[in-house]
Amino acid sequence: MATLHQITPPLASSYKAVRLRALHDIPAAFGSTYARESQFTDADWQQRTANLCTPRSIGYLAHNHDDYCGIAVSFLKEQNPQHAELMSVWVAPEQRRTSTGRLLVDAIEAWARRSGAHSLQLMVTSKNLAAIAFYEHLGFTPTGRTEPYPPNPTLIQFEMSKSLH
Repeated sequence: MATLHQITPPLASSYKAVRLRALHDIPAAFGSTYARESQFTDADWQQRTANLCTPRSIGYLAHNHDDYCGIAVSFLKEQNPQHAELMSVWVAPEQRRTSTGRLLVDAIEAWARRSGAHSLQLMVTSKNLAAIAFYEHLGFTPTGRTEPYPPNPTLIQFEMSKSLH
């Protein structure tokens, strides 16, 4: 079973490896690209990890069998901190369907509740049917809000939300 490690600057190289692996594995699932992020410097990755361990943000890496195999991050929304945004969820193919994804999302939900959020929201591309089914299984529902997917505006992403009450 996977264990979770909070993302902090000492884990910058592990965070980089997992994030780049995720971008390479499922390019249309993230608001960025492997080509873009693979050019980041070590200082960029250090800053990114520092940005994930503040009172308004958190990130977790899942660890199993001496390797990092999953990631999830969350931020309290700037304009409305009662809403937390779930982002960058990814589990390595060999760890899917092992409860690692649920473990990551449950940890984010617990943090969001402790931080005073009333809902957890996410954006998912309409083509990512496995992710949609996973989020629905965890109690997320579509809000009706849609927008073009930034790296590829021909794809549509839609918002899902889950009440934390």
